[in-house]
Amino acid sequence: MRVVMIGTGYVGLVSGACFADFGHDVTCVDHDADKIAALNQGDIPIYEPGLADLVAANRQQGRLAFTTDLAPVREAEAVFIAVGTPSRRGDGHADLSFVYAAARQLAPLLSDKTVIVTKSTVPIGTGDEVERILRELRPDIAVPVVSNPEFLREGAAIQDFKHPDRIVVGTSDERAREVLSDLYRPLYLNASPILFTDRRTAELIKYAANSFLATKITFINEVADLCEQVGADVQQVARGIGLDNRIGSKFLHAGPGYGGSCFPKDAVALIKTAQDHGTSLRIVETVVSVNDQRKRAMARKVTAALGGSIRGKTIALLGLTFKPNTDDMREAPSISLVTALQDLGAEVRAYDPAGMEQAKALMPDITYCDGPYSAAQGAHAVVLVTEWEQFRALDFARLRAAMASPVFVDLKNVYQAVDIAEFGFAYESIGRPHRN
Repeated sequence: MRVVMIGTGYVGLVSGACFADFGHDVTCVDHDADKIAALNQGDIPIYEPGLADLVAANRQQGRLAFTTDLAPVREAEAVFIAVGTPSRRGDGHADLSFVYAAARQLAPLLSDKTVIVTKSTVPIGTGDEVERILRELRPDIAVPVVSNPEFLREGAAIQDFKHPDRIVVGTSDERAREVLSDLYRPLYLNASPILFTDRRTAELIKYAANSFLATKITFINEVADLCEQVGADVQQVARGIGLDNRIGSKFLHAGPGYGGSCFPKDAVALIKTAQDHGTSLRIVETVVSVNDQRKRAMARKVTAALGGSIRGKTIALLGLTFKPNTDDMREAPSISLVTALQDLGAEVRAYDPAGMEQAKALMPDITYCDGPYSAAQGAHAVVLVTEWEQFRALDFARLRAAMASPVFVDLKNVYQAVDIAEFGFAYESIGRPHRN
């Protein structure tokens, strides 16, 4: 099947490469000529494990191409819109200008055989507006507009695309159902269920799913705060409730708060949509508020570990991205943490395996280092912010030798106090009893 992917961001690039790997003929289109030139040179603009090899293999086989030219749309059976929908400045609504601009650009090239698929995360009713734009510009044809939201985890996107929990397809058009079924047919061997529903329901499923996961994270973070006050262990609490099949263990890991490109903006967009329709989503509103406060509150934990003041002291951060195996710094808890630490008078040093280039644009006034031990040089405390695998087996003797004082603040509960007690460290974690 001939597929065109409009947009070569995270979703467009991963989806395009995976569809090509299924055997489809995929062309990824982007207006950014420099980006397309880089992709044609084999340079991948995002960090995602396995993506570079997948792109290279399918380009070599002739199934994947990159261009700024929209001409391939004329021959495509499916055209995906996978452009950005960031939070709009000022009001938190999703900015749909790129989606609507794409629809207007595509309209002159469409034919009766084309199906338009919105892969971008869009508020309820966006598909209706895309359909209206197409009908206005091309009254001579009827092009079905489908909602097919993505559920990709950064750092595991290829696995998620090829082994999904579910595939959501929102359409009432029978031909569109057949086209999407053919596109995803290679997944039938994995018994991946396709949920066919109406378009507005599909759009809402994406926002509801992300907001619910954000709620689980925020819930266990508040339980962690209670655990610290009563001397309980949040990891055992999470295990105890996670073994209940009605709850499940995923997203019950206490930490400094959620971040990334999806949860923060999707939760806010869902709240705005509800408000526009006269509905209150008080649970989601609280989740957003609590999460925002938590990110900055982590600086108080660092300050407490150093006796109540960090003015003039050096703090080393291990990890900056919002999660491991990505270079994504969007809404990362490290940003609020750094700001708060600097406001309290500390100097910040940091190391991240993949995110430092993006971080430099957001936090230019911290010292970036080439490894965890160089970051710890002269530091009064080391703070583990992102649980990259290379931070899971640190040499604490070497770390202690580099530091000005042996304080380790573990915001991801990677270690146990007993693991590093022999090295003389004062140890702080999230939601666990103090055993220094």
